[in-house]
Amino acid sequence: MSVSAKERNTQQRSPEWQPENVQHARVLVLKIVLAFLFLIVGMRLAQLQVVDAPRYQEIARRQYEAMVVLPAARGMIFDRHGKVLVSSSMDLSFGADPKFARPNGSALAAKFASTFGKPRGFYMEKLMTASKRFVWLERRVNQGYLKRITPEEYDGLVVMNEPQRVYHYDDLAGQCIGFTDIDNNGLGGVELACDAQLKGVNGYVIMQRDGLGRKRPSVDYPRVEPVNGHNVVLTIDLEYQAVAEEELRKGIERSKAESGLVVMLDPQTGEVLAMANAPGINPNNIGKAEEARLKNRIITDMFEPGSVFKIVVASTALEQHVVKPTQRFSAENGTYVVRLAGGKSRTITDTHPYSSLSFQEGLERSSNIVMAKISNLVGAEPFYTMARDFGFGTATGAGLPGEVSGELKKPSTWSGLTLNTMAYGYEVAATPLQIAAAYAAIANHGVLMKPYIVKQIVDERNEIVAETTPQTIRRVVSEETAAILSRMLEGVVERGTGVAARLENTAIAGKTGTYRKFIEGKYESGSYTASFVGFFPAEAPKVVCLVMLDNAHVGGYTGGYASAPIFRNIAEKIVAVSDRFSCEQAALASASVSCVVPDVVSLSPEVATLMLAAQKLRVMTIGKGAATLRQSPPAGTRLAAGGLVKLYAQQDNACVPDGYRVVPELRNLTVRRAINLLTVQQLEAAVEGSGVVIAQVPAAGRQVKMGTRIAIRCEPKSRVAAALLQ
Repeated sequence: MSVSAKERNTQQRSPEWQPENVQHARVLVLKIVLAFLFLIVGMRLAQLQVVDAPRYQEIARRQYEAMVVLPAARGMIFDRHGKVLVSSSMDLSFGADPKFARPNGSALAAKFASTFGKPRGFYMEKLMTASKRFVWLERRVNQGYLKRITPEEYDGLVVMNEPQRVYHYDDLAGQCIGFTDIDNNGLGGVELACDAQLKGVNGYVIMQRDGLGRKRPSVDYPRVEPVNGHNVVLTIDLEYQAVAEEELRKGIERSKAESGLVVMLDPQTGEVLAMANAPGINPNNIGKAEEARLKNRIITDMFEPGSVFKIVVASTALEQHVVKPTQRFSAENGTYVVRLAGGKSRTITDTHPYSSLSFQEGLERSSNIVMAKISNLVGAEPFYTMARDFGFGTATGAGLPGEVSGELKKPSTWSGLTLNTMAYGYEVAATPLQIAAAYAAIANHGVLMKPYIVKQIVDERNEIVAETTPQTIRRVVSEETAAILSRMLEGVVERGTGVAARLENTAIAGKTGTYRKFIEGKYESGSYTASFVGFFPAEAPKVVCLVMLDNAHVGGYTGGYASAPIFRNIAEKIVAVSDRFSCEQAALASASVSCVVPDVVSLSPEVATLMLAAQKLRVMTIGKGAATLRQSPPAGTRLAAGGLVKLYAQQDNACVPDGYRVVPELRNLTVRRAINLLTVQQLEAAVEGSGVVIAQVPAAGRQVKMGTRIAIRCEPKSRVAAALLQ
């Protein structure tokens, strides 16, 4: 039987063929999908293993490795005789890795809060920082805190030693030495000027973290040791600096002045021997200092120099031979009317009226009128050239940051009265260092030297890395002119406005100056700066000294009344303590069988010993420390040569526990000296009354925590003296 075409087609589409075909199709699709997935995985693995491998390796390395900085020790700073002014000690710092410390963060924060007296939330906020792998908890604290905190008890806690700057004499030369930030970077003074030499180069060590987050040194990575900074030797003389600051403070107290400064130079070399600013700053507590006090006004502030500028017109007149010291001028009885163009006039006045004065007398009595008339004889261009030769209008380049150049106008910009006005120190601006350097040129036989303060840079082996040598700038005037001007300046001290600077056995040459301050576009009435600058001994100058006071309110506001006595007291003590003047002092001592005991309380024992030894007195120092607490017998007592003076210095804190201080003996000291001694010991003062300390609580010798308030009760000096007589 035949099969029709329809039936044959039906048989070809029979279901028994379909499962096999579908199965093959499904397998093919699955193979394609799997191949595609394997391709994606392979590409991703290739990306991770090859393309992104360095990035992930870095992430992994960060999880188990940490680089710990090994800080370099900042170099020390010495005075010219090798006495340590600034050094570094090691303080303790606590940090943490928030990732590892966070699980136990509550306990860690509670421990730090109870230890350091801060809120617990202060530390929790740091530990909850998710974006950082390291945070500081406390920096630069006493090593004694390791006795209260055990690092092994807290995961993620990091303990480091960090160098801390120590300024051994607190506010002594504070603005000059400068200060550093918390990371020991120089921010002012010598610390900033020599920062590159002082700071050294930090090292590092690679640490590996274990599963608990604890750091352990890695043996697979090198350890790079730090390179400590070089040491800096200054030209500053610690004894001169101490004397300058002590006498400046006394002078400010006596005259009720707002502020003051002293700068001393060696005229033969240009070395800066002392730089004192008052009020000062204590670099150990720089955070408490007012911003206005941070600058070193000796180089950063400009002053109209007033009558101390008269050496310029005097030098020009002598150098050009247009005026002799004996030549006389009409002093116009104190009032000199100068006729100007256009029918205008200007009046020049003197403090005291004179009918006639010689050139010598005009300088001695600081006559503006005589100097104005002499300026007309010398002319504008020679006068300007002389001022430039003395260094006015140009920064001295002493090596300290922030120095300004002053202002010296060119003759083309002068008005009709500028020459006369500049002759007595107005319409010109100078820094105190420029003024001192100009007088040093006269003292150095007419040769101007470049001032400098950094004497040497030495390494840890005490080998000299760099050294500053005296640098001659130029000859300003001839030796003959310098000698004549020196004798004229001696006359200022012997017979003129500077008699308050006179010493009995040492010849002083110098000049007074007083100028009214220019404030907000006008000269302010009742606002003055008083100055005295001079050198000694006049016949062979070894020291140039400038003293300036702002707004002295008691005893006179002029340079002769306010500043000259400070100069005299400084010179007197310098002659007594310095070996530069040993011959003169020996002759003086041999002429007398007895002497008056000087006041050495609050001076360093070294300086006090030198002063007493210069008077042929024996010294016994009891205790160790930076300041003399009291002396026996007291100042003013007359002793025979060889007599014994006992100095009681603050006690050595070497045996005192960390964080504690010994209370000094304060009775019979003035309030200011008592506060100074407490500040040295990092103690606070609670003062009742004024005058002399008669009682204190706690008593001297007690050990108390740093920052403890010491109550001191005072009585006026007159009342204390009356009580002693009863």
